[in-house]
Amino acid sequence: MRFSFTDDQLAFADAVRDLLAKQCPPEVVRDAWASDTGRLPALWSQLAEMGVVGLLAPESTGGMGLSDVDLVRILAEAGHAGLTEPLSDVAAVAVPTIRDHADPDVRSDLLGRVAAGDATVGVGLASDGSVLHAATADAFLLEADDGMHLVEGSSVELTPLESIDGSRRLARVLWTPTADTLLPGGAVTAQDARDRAAVAAAAELCGLGDRMMEITVEYVAERKQFGVPIGSFQAVKHHLANALLALEFAKPLVWRAAYSQTVGDPQASVHASMAKAQASDAAEVVGAAALQCHGAIGYTVECDLHLYLKRAWALARRAGDSAHHRRRVAAAVL
Repeated sequence: MRFSFTDDQLAFADAVRDLLAKQCPPEVVRDAWASDTGRLPALWSQLAEMGVVGLLAPESTGGMGLSDVDLVRILAEAGHAGLTEPLSDVAAVAVPTIRDHADPDVRSDLLGRVAAGDATVGVGLASDGSVLHAATADAFLLEADDGMHLVEGSSVELTPLESIDGSRRLARVLWTPTADTLLPGGAVTAQDARDRAAVAAAAELCGLGDRMMEITVEYVAERKQFGVPIGSFQAVKHHLANALLALEFAKPLVWRAAYSQTVGDPQASVHASMAKAQASDAAEVVGAAALQCHGAIGYTVECDLHLYLKRAWALARRAGDSAHHRRRVAAAVL
């Protein structure tokens, strides 16, 4: 299959990149680490105004009615910027799950508020055990043994958890599943939510990989030893070439997984696992190469690399790590 993004899809992603470059540079990400919520409310409003938050929501609810293929490159841009907002959880998981399975009245009201940037939905999958930015969520999409539940924010208790990434404010959500909160579809709905979370995390990891490569290439071009840039050393070139190869092999799998979700491919779940496994491994390879090329300074908080490296470590394990998804692929193939 030959696949390429349309001019409109690329232009939309470029517009988001320009916004994030201006509104979410490294110093702003650092500020989010030190803030009370870890979030950037003004930026979230701008993303909603652009249509990004409600991109998969129906036009009748104030969304754009577009597809996962339209969203996946935007999620990669969010990863590239180290965006501290819960864009993947809300736009890529909560919105389509509510769109496809929630009661029509609830769907219309909640998606309208989400698309307008007036509400967020926290997503809690059994594999993760935590919810991102739960303290600021208005509702929750939570997995239980019988499927996904849509729960009001007032019906849960939160226990804060620590994350290696200081801008990712996590919490364990305590709640009681009931028949009234259960969405139709049972295990199928839950698997769809897990697949969507995996593809979204994979897309962000690709963007993070790009950002770490850019930072490292810039550093090795400036840092000198023996009177020459260390980027001229063959060992450094080999490290970065291997990292770039891993990253460029992961991207087509992520794009294909988004396409499979869009067209309802019967193998969409397998494609999601292939994408997440490859993207997680690629981000780990890029991060290790970047850290080694930076040397001792790469371990310091003063170096911007750690902002993206720690996010990559967190997302590589979010929605299932590479080992989990490789087992799923193996089970499907064998």
